[in-house]
Amino acid sequence: MLIALFQGEPKPLDVPGNLQRLRDQAQLAAERGAQLLVCPEMFLTGYNIGLAQVERLAEASDGPAAMDVVEIAQAHRIAIVYGYPERGDDGAIYNSVQLIDAHGRSLSNYRKTHLFGELDRSMFSAGSDHFPVVELEGWKVGLLICYDIEFPENARRLALDGAELILVPTANMTPYDFICQVTVRARAQENQCYLVYANYCGAEDSIHYCGQSSIIGPDGSLLAMAGRDECLLLAELEHERVVQGREAFPYLTDLRQALHQRRG
Repeated sequence: MLIALFQGEPKPLDVPGNLQRLRDQAQLAAERGAQLLVCPEMFLTGYNIGLAQVERLAEASDGPAAMDVVEIAQAHRIAIVYGYPERGDDGAIYNSVQLIDAHGRSLSNYRKTHLFGELDRSMFSAGSDHFPVVELEGWKVGLLICYDIEFPENARRLALDGAELILVPTANMTPYDFICQVTVRARAQENQCYLVYANYCGAEDSIHYCGQSSIIGPDGSLLAMAGRDECLLLAELEHERVVQGREAFPYLTDLRQALHQRRG
């Protein structure tokens, strides 16, 4: 599967503009042969927008903006992962990402479980114990969001449930470049799975995003990595590399899970 990752500056509060940008990038990725496009965290609205704007712009997972994404995916025959503020049936607002396939079907909707600092906590409720692994183009795919990947338990959980590819829309900022350069590569290698880390670049109010989005192989190698400017990255994924990785580093089969269960 050929996968595309879009790194760009946030366009806060401009949902129509971000949908048009998504349409443009989906067309470009599809023209280059990509079957999946991954965009950053809270892509439709911007990330650092404050509680009042999050409450104003939050929609259900099948709301009007989601239907626009469905139309884009169908028009360009490409699957799309995008971030947005979700208003749940319970009335709470979540930092969510959704995976829409090339036929316009919602395969997965994931709510960020590990909220980052006061910025996240002032806007969102934490997601519950729901870490789906779904099939896309013959690949078993899991989703995480930004800070989630910094907890090794999250990626390991997905890998143990069969994930071969973990998609991570993010809004990582300076001075946390280490996460872009080291942590995400370690997560891919220790679970022998592909990992896609889609970040912003540029600034949003006081936040300066560090870019450095990447597509990482199951041995931790960089298949593609951005700098600090807008770009569209592409890389080819091969199932055989996952198989070879899990044969060379059988962590998932050798792990003694019973030793890691919480006690008391």
